[in-house]
Amino acid sequence: MAMASLARRKAYLLTRNLSNSSSDVLKYSPTVTSFSRGFASGSEENDVVVIGGGPGGYVAAIKAAQLGLKTACIEKRGALGGTCLNVGCIPSKALLHSSHMYHEAQHSFANHGVKFSSVEIDLPAMMAQKDKAVSNLTRGIEGLFKKNKVSYVKGYGKLISPSEVSVETPDGGNTVVKGKHIIIATGSDVKSLPGVTIDEKRIVSSTGALALTEIPKKLVVIGAGYIGLEMGSVWGRLGSEITVVEFAADIVPTMDGEIRKQFQRSLEKQGMKFMLKTKVVGIDSSADGVKLTLEPAAGGDQTILEADVVLVSAGRSPYTGGLGLDKIGVETDKIGRILVNERFSTNVPGVYAIGDVIPGPMLAHKAEEDGVACVEFIAGKTGHVDYDKVPGVVYTHPEVASVGKTEEQVKALGVEYRVGKFPFMANSRAKAIDNAEGLVKILAEKETDKILGVHIMASNAGELIHEAVIALQYDAASEDIARVCHAHPTMSEALKEAAMATYDKPIHI
Repeated sequence: MAMASLARRKAYLLTRNLSNSSSDVLKYSPTVTSFSRGFASGSEENDVVVIGGGPGGYVAAIKAAQLGLKTACIEKRGALGGTCLNVGCIPSKALLHSSHMYHEAQHSFANHGVKFSSVEIDLPAMMAQKDKAVSNLTRGIEGLFKKNKVSYVKGYGKLISPSEVSVETPDGGNTVVKGKHIIIATGSDVKSLPGVTIDEKRIVSSTGALALTEIPKKLVVIGAGYIGLEMGSVWGRLGSEITVVEFAADIVPTMDGEIRKQFQRSLEKQGMKFMLKTKVVGIDSSADGVKLTLEPAAGGDQTILEADVVLVSAGRSPYTGGLGLDKIGVETDKIGRILVNERFSTNVPGVYAIGDVIPGPMLAHKAEEDGVACVEFIAGKTGHVDYDKVPGVVYTHPEVASVGKTEEQVKALGVEYRVGKFPFMANSRAKAIDNAEGLVKILAEKETDKILGVHIMASNAGELIHEAVIALQYDAASEDIARVCHAHPTMSEALKEAAMATYDKPIHI
């Protein structure tokens, strides 16, 4: 039996150290820049000042305060939570849920014996529900700041020295916030396309796509990544004709290839059209709509695609401009990411960076882990983030969630491996609720049975993935999961069966 013993787990915890951290963070070992810190004296100086109140920044600020450090957090938006809470993760999930409910009412309720004469969309009410969720959560963070005694400074922060941040306040004034340790947590911004002006009306970013006042007849999504597919799903369910234009050969290029193919087929069944290996060479917007000029990525004849609204979802860029980094000598790479070492320190003593402004996955939960680890280092403790074990989720229907290596990555490493798969069509709970699309796929090292990666496509994949995250964190074998008793009937049993298929044989297929 391969179940990890308590002794083994204790040994793992005792021996785990920074050498196991992701190489993505460890690539840079800075040479310290000589700079006069110019510490202020007296009660005005903070131990920690965080620039940015998004998932990384506000979590870092709260954790720092919990560790006994006098902390201030500077946020320009006027509402805490950053892009994620205000115009990203949270409002998009609200609309994904609301639009899914409408779609289910149209297409699935009758199968369950729930019938009604008609169903209609009240878009203003749907948007109001989304806005209410955002408002409640932002106020909740302010409450957490008060509870933990974090000073909340509203305004645009800019470094003027390694221990001072100049803040332009909303009323037009200016104040200087001083701190022994400055954490840059300013997140990322929408990446535009050359020659394309986003007006948030006809040509929109994800922010504009979350606030459309009417359902477009035709919506073109540029970029087949997480955000584009999620927002395309929202408006597709509400009645828009969705066409996704992607320069690459595949949607979500970081996804496991086998899962990706099934995922794309599922989206196509829902009416989403894909134009892969296609380049956008021009966009013309008028009162009548938008015309996109396209051509094959490899070159060739141009075509015209018309739309009512175009969503530009070509990725995000680190928000590091205008922060005064050059003034104090903070080093960045060619795309503007701040270079840090394993302790999240920049090359300037006392200045740190976390989240989307540094290398690694641009994910809210990764930024939160960065924030906790960073302030633990500042407080004299040991922080740890392993970017190889950060889960990713696409919140469409079905959802796709993954952690660890894809099969393509395992092959590239030259590791001998085994694959175990289990379809939800053979899962009793999934069949009982008529929601059986998808599968679980596990990759494990052949010799040791150590789990290398887990990929799930299911209606609730984003919840199911965390058992796999814990397994990878503790270097578990597929047999470890297989021998854990899972409640019946649950969709989690599919993960158990896939683990059984990896090291031996499943029962129910």
